[in-house]
Amino acid sequence: MLDLWYKNAVIYCVDVETFMDSNGDGIGDFGGLADRLDHVEALGATCIWLLPFYPTPNCDNGYDVTDFYAVDPRLGTLGDFVAFTHAAHDRGLRVIIDLVANHTSIDHPWFQEARRDPNSRYRDWYVWSKEKPENIHEGVVFPGVQDTTWTYDEIAQAWYMHRFYKHQADLNIANPEVREELEKVMGFWLQLGVSGFRLDAVPFLIEYRGVPAKSKPKKDPHEYLNELRTFISWRRAEAMLLAEANITMDQVDEYFGASGDRLHMIFNFMLNQNLFLALSRKDAEPIRHVMAQTPPLPPKSQWASFLRNHDELDLGRLSDPERDEVFAAFGPAPDMQAYKRGIRRRLAPMLDGDERRIKLAFSLMFSLPGTPVLWYGDEIGMGEDLSLKERNSVRTPMQWADEPNAGFSTGPTERLVRPVVSHGTYDYRRVNVAAQHDRDGSLMSTVQRLVRARRACPEVGWGRCGVLDAAETSVLALRYDWRGETILTLHNLADHPVAVQVSLEGVSRLRPLLSDDDDRAMRDASRQISLGAYGYRWFRAEGERR
Repeated sequence: MLDLWYKNAVIYCVDVETFMDSNGDGIGDFGGLADRLDHVEALGATCIWLLPFYPTPNCDNGYDVTDFYAVDPRLGTLGDFVAFTHAAHDRGLRVIIDLVANHTSIDHPWFQEARRDPNSRYRDWYVWSKEKPENIHEGVVFPGVQDTTWTYDEIAQAWYMHRFYKHQADLNIANPEVREELEKVMGFWLQLGVSGFRLDAVPFLIEYRGVPAKSKPKKDPHEYLNELRTFISWRRAEAMLLAEANITMDQVDEYFGASGDRLHMIFNFMLNQNLFLALSRKDAEPIRHVMAQTPPLPPKSQWASFLRNHDELDLGRLSDPERDEVFAAFGPAPDMQAYKRGIRRRLAPMLDGDERRIKLAFSLMFSLPGTPVLWYGDEIGMGEDLSLKERNSVRTPMQWADEPNAGFSTGPTERLVRPVVSHGTYDYRRVNVAAQHDRDGSLMSTVQRLVRARRACPEVGWGRCGVLDAAETSVLALRYDWRGETILTLHNLADHPVAVQVSLEGVSRLRPLLSDDDDRAMRDASRQISLGAYGYRWFRAEGERR
């Protein structure tokens, strides 16, 4: 089942330019990343997800690409990339990379030629309109920062479509030539050793907005996902597609495919948003509610679970009152919020630096159905820098040690790609890898324990999940069954201790695997289980002995 490796993986997300600088120019690079693979390996992750590292004007953290077949010179060369992937594979780490298929930078040679020559083969690689489209302000992705989804280009004498910023022109995915080129891009990186792609902005990729009716394919746009799946499966059987798709539960079949023949994995945004609603209320009911609405997935399909990532905490699927609750709890100040729907903070400061709650949140994330995804730096409790614009607040350099520039770079401080967090509770002199290394009870050591526990419990990745009645509404009780084995996890979101008793059919004893205290005793399944404030426990269930 090597082609289903992602079912029991632990993914660690890295922004190359902010992880480790190997040459002192103030910018992270592949040499630095390769040098710090020991940290990722020691953490227990099995896969590294790289944010875009392609050549770029860098107006949007690399998501404005000018060449899909190269490495940004600031980060190294293709040779450095191959050396990194080789080092990662030597450590048993897979590598997946971002594929930005929805758009390119307007500085991309394709767009430059398309705008200059209406007869160019690249003209129809983008979405144009000779007349000013109606409702050009409708559907903006970044309210308050982005004004329109169409911009007039003086050189082309036409309007071009952009679901994101105006410097990111949408590709015309309805054009067979564009699809063929994207397959070449995927084939190129698969040949260099990657194990899959995180697909950016999938719902926008397949919407065909602005494309003339005569040019739109007649079949369901979602069938393009089948094409992508088929291509990478033939090129590399183990390769997978992880989609950024903030979908509702009634769209699950459209994106995974009714038989699991489309996307391999999708980030579970609905569960993520309700998780933070639950944390804000100190009540697990929002999590139970969304899990009750979640349909079963085909055997080869998988959710990706996460707490925070490189973007804002998107709360767009919550109701207005629910979103206000989460804002009040975790991002009450206007400068903590973004795009009228999200929070641009890291996990630790959102939870007021309370390690009990931070560890609870991590344990909860690792216990949810799906594959866990970690954002670099959260394992040590890094904070954000709200003085940086938009989502860059959570993209500061990795804090390695109490050394100049947090050990990230030996270069002059003023040349750093972004400033390190150097003040307050999350100052790099207080929060860094070296300070937590091999220290019992540290956040990083707890995350390491959780990673080991999750990898030792394939039932969570492969098994059937059931939500159990724990009587206490603050407690989330989950049971996983797979191949005759059973895992039970309990999490108390409340700030006070509770005692719960859950009904476990066919189980007589519980063997502790992990908890927020040192209790390792065998337990009778009929007894009450105590959970401290923000407490959690993982058990392996055992049946009657014969």
